[in-house]
Amino acid sequence: MARWHVKDIILVTILAIFMGVIFWVTGPLYTVLGAALAPFGLQPMANDLLLGLWCMAGPLAGFVIRIPGAATLGELLGSVVEMFLGGMWGAATLISGVVQGVGSELGFVLTGYKRYNWLTLVLSALTTTLVTFGWDFFRSGYNKYQFGFMMVLLITRFISVFVFGGVLTKLITNLLSRAHVLSPRANA
Repeated sequence: MARWHVKDIILVTILAIFMGVIFWVTGPLYTVLGAALAPFGLQPMANDLLLGLWCMAGPLAGFVIRIPGAATLGELLGSVVEMFLGGMWGAATLISGVVQGVGSELGFVLTGYKRYNWLTLVLSALTTTLVTFGWDFFRSGYNKYQFGFMMVLLITRFISVFVFGGVLTKLITNLLSRAHVLSPRANA
């Protein structure tokens, strides 16, 4: 297993700051999207459409740093930045950051931190979707929805998490690799 070095800590912190700002900026978009969907009875879908963006720091940190715990730390630090910038959910953002980070981390755990490819990103998207959906099932009252609507929310969430945490993570990693920003471990 790889060990943490100062360079890794700096890189995960930079990624988290960047993502935390994006999380913070997305808050008002969530409000507008929720209001636009409300007349159709689809307001809860705003969360699931944007959740992939809010969960992106985890897979990005995990895929770039390639050290156990990077996904959880990246997501947690991103939520800290969002909170300190005045994010609309306040300190509750930290709990969401931990839940999202652990969800993302599980995808890397399933490959034993040995494979960093599309399979890992799909597994990370799947585990993030399941863990965060389980959290929202109780916290956000998803358990009160009809089964069909819950399935629509679950599928929407997976697509969002895969697009942001899978496709965009892979594209960003490719760009960082071409710019020679990543360590040899991340280029393997």
